[in-house]
Amino acid sequence: MATVTFDQATRLYPGSTKPAVDKLDLQIEDGEFLVLVGPSGCGKSTSLRMLAGLEDVNEGRILIGERDVTQVPPKDRDIAMVFQSYALYPHMTVADNMGFALKIAGVSKDEIRQRVEDAAKILDLTPYLERKPKALSGGQRQRVAMGRAIVRKPQVFLMDEPLSNLDAKLRVQTRTQIASLQRRLGVTTVYVTHDQTEAMTMGDRVCVLKDGLLMQVGTPRELYDHPNNVFVAGFIGSPAMNLLDLPKVEGGVQIGDMVWPVERETVSAGSGDKLTVGMRPEDLLLSEHGLAVTVDVVEELGADAYVYGTLRSNDSDMPIVARTDGRSVPEKGSTVHFAPKPEHVHLFDAANGQRLG
Repeated sequence: MATVTFDQATRLYPGSTKPAVDKLDLQIEDGEFLVLVGPSGCGKSTSLRMLAGLEDVNEGRILIGERDVTQVPPKDRDIAMVFQSYALYPHMTVADNMGFALKIAGVSKDEIRQRVEDAAKILDLTPYLERKPKALSGGQRQRVAMGRAIVRKPQVFLMDEPLSNLDAKLRVQTRTQIASLQRRLGVTTVYVTHDQTEAMTMGDRVCVLKDGLLMQVGTPRELYDHPNNVFVAGFIGSPAMNLLDLPKVEGGVQIGDMVWPVERETVSAGSGDKLTVGMRPEDLLLSEHGLAVTVDVVEELGADAYVYGTLRSNDSDMPIVARTDGRSVPEKGSTVHFAPKPEHVHLFDAANGQRLG
């Protein structure tokens, strides 16, 4: 097992003027499950490939444990990678696929068989060891790819969107298995996904990237309760946080026909004449008074329902989403009032998007 360190690591592709990954500083603890998340093109897969040795590092360093591996070939880094595509050999059995890397490394047949059988037991693959990949389901193939990584007993697991080829139900089931497996094995794991729900449910810590820059790294709870900026606030959470640009007035900000109180120091800290106010859908409660919202669409999900509506504020219409009790939903076209939970209202500088207070 080992720590992983990105020390000002930068990747600039030939012919490009903007780095795909820009001075990434990140310390991953021994045995930690860290998830890299962000939209397409944010640099998460590039960061993983830099760690794997599949991409050059133009500036900075990458360390595994105390060892600088920036210039070390991929095969000598003691890592195992699980890709989006399973990359299994179609002509080999499951057992041969899982043990192939060990065979190339010159490990004895008895040890290969023992390691493959141990990994198969962990992954519930024992009945399938003599099958070919074409006789397996997508979830089983992904477990074989996991088994191939496990038998090598690497210092670090790298996983690049390993669940994206699975259907929704199987994805939920498999992500639980991967998280449980990682905790049992205790191997440092770096996991890439674009799915923030996957990131929040699997990671010990989550690292949010945008345009090659590190936006924030922290526990799922820290990112949810204390996003550093508007991007993280809008990216983490489903449905996304409501982010409203509201004018500053005496005592706070104007929202609809009410003034939301904001401390004078916070108002003066923000540049410009507006603040961005963030409210999560689950922190808006139906009330007799509060924000007047015209209901446009109601999504009923059983226990919960999501109300998509329009808030009239300062001669402009703002879309807003709220979560309500699925057994008592407002009618489409009606006007209802929502009261934000004061302790869960987030304030950001409207000019630069940074958190205030």
